[in-house]
Amino acid sequence: MANALSKRGLALCAALICSVSASALLAESDEDRNLGRDSRKTSAAREQEKPPAANDQPLSVIDWLGAQSPPENRPKRPPNPGRVAEPPVANNALPPAVQVTPLGDGAPRRIGLVPGSVTGLRGDIWMGSDTTALIERIRNLPDLHLPAAQALLYTVLLAEAQAPQGEARNGDLLALARGEKLMELGALDPALSLIEQAGVTTSTAHFDLWMQLSLLTGTEHRVCERLMKSPHLTRDYGTRIFCNARAGNWENAALTFGSAQALGLLPEAQLELFDRFLNPDFYEGAEPLRVPRQMDPMTFRLFETIGEPLPSNILPRPYAVADLRDIAGWKAQLEAAERLTRAGALPDNLLLGLYTDRQPAASGGVWDRVAALQRFETALRTSSAEAVAKTLPSAWEAMREASLEVAFATLFAEPLSTMPLAGHAARLARDVALLSPNYEAASTRVIGKSPEDELLRAVAVGDAPEGPAPDAPLAAAVHDAFANPTPRADLMALARDKELGMAILRLLSLLHDGASGDTSALRDALATLRALGLEDTARRAALQIVLLQQ
Repeated sequence: MANALSKRGLALCAALICSVSASALLAESDEDRNLGRDSRKTSAAREQEKPPAANDQPLSVIDWLGAQSPPENRPKRPPNPGRVAEPPVANNALPPAVQVTPLGDGAPRRIGLVPGSVTGLRGDIWMGSDTTALIERIRNLPDLHLPAAQALLYTVLLAEAQAPQGEARNGDLLALARGEKLMELGALDPALSLIEQAGVTTSTAHFDLWMQLSLLTGTEHRVCERLMKSPHLTRDYGTRIFCNARAGNWENAALTFGSAQALGLLPEAQLELFDRFLNPDFYEGAEPLRVPRQMDPMTFRLFETIGEPLPSNILPRPYAVADLRDIAGWKAQLEAAERLTRAGALPDNLLLGLYTDRQPAASGGVWDRVAALQRFETALRTSSAEAVAKTLPSAWEAMREASLEVAFATLFAEPLSTMPLAGHAARLARDVALLSPNYEAASTRVIGKSPEDELLRAVAVGDAPEGPAPDAPLAAAVHDAFANPTPRADLMALARDKELGMAILRLLSLLHDGASGDTSALRDALATLRALGLEDTARRAALQIVLLQQ
């Protein structure tokens, strides 16, 4: 009898535990659903955000990213105030009824580093587009040289937006292409942040891109730590060898290397590098290896690791980031910074910091630019209009030689505006102001009556120019685009069909062709940019073409 009661008591206890556990799980599920609904409400609200005024937008999203503080630790989830306390006992010993409901997809996932409140772009810019076509368009974009076009490209690549067709797989594929393009441009830190946001374990391709970016930025330890815990994340034998060696797993590294060597899983040139990496004592005093024709981040990093670092100036743009480190010489730092600034991948202030870091010890090339800029900056600090008038022409010419006029304008337009200059110096200061973010305010400084002056004044304020068009073909095309705008109907239709991202990518190619001499493409690009509400880009592009293509 006692034994039976004991069994009965145990059954009641077990039932009570099951009941409480099931109730807690259900309450937790309700809480998660509430959180999901709140998230969807937040996403919907963000979708309805209106773009900010043009004056509130930064010059470049690269500058905006650089100004952001590091993210703080996320707060812990607060308790659900709507949770009801469960009764302390169960009504019977029967198992509770548990309702099973499939989870919905929740709010559409957005991938991007810059919110719509900064870019002015809605979250559906990719929604209506075919993913394959978008990826092909991104990969085949020309190397843009116009700073306004570069700024727009970074904006669209980094914009927070939903996946094409609302499908997560499409968003993952597009994020990979966006990250690859940012890497190609030399914007490694934004590319690294974007691929981490998209999910480095999404696919082996995502992980491999994460590894490449990390090798170039010197943060590969994080990748290797992840790989040691999950070896399946990559099929690349070079990455496995490198990370095993870095973690001190020399036996695994040697075994993987032997397999790759026996099966021909790595290029011969990279096998030679790994052999020297794993067996440095054996190759002490050996002849330096030849630089391979095809470069990749792992090869570049291995050359550095074995004590044979390669100069970045002979390599594609992403490798220039390595020369920004303190271990590189000042000249290498300067040349790398100029190269990245020309591509819009480096904030202008960083270039200025390098220019003014120390006194040049030589002459010619980059040293002449450093000397000219330092003399000009010294003249500005003295507040002497005479000194500024003497040093401005040489500094401007030095920046023109390096195709850094817009960066110079961004840095010095404001202090120059307070200087009472005359003659040639005053005209240069006017051009600098028109190339700066405050170009609209600079329109009052255009006092000439020539067709070009009339055009500059009208474009700066967004008006239709009066009078005849300038003789220069590109300036005449700009005149036509603002006087008689005829936007491209096909690109406008894309924007209406939630394909604004694709429309912008096509416009960038069109703008590139226009700046390269195709006057018809230039007219179409500028008119369409304005019709799509990208007024700031249209004006800046027009001013840059008129002033820099002279």
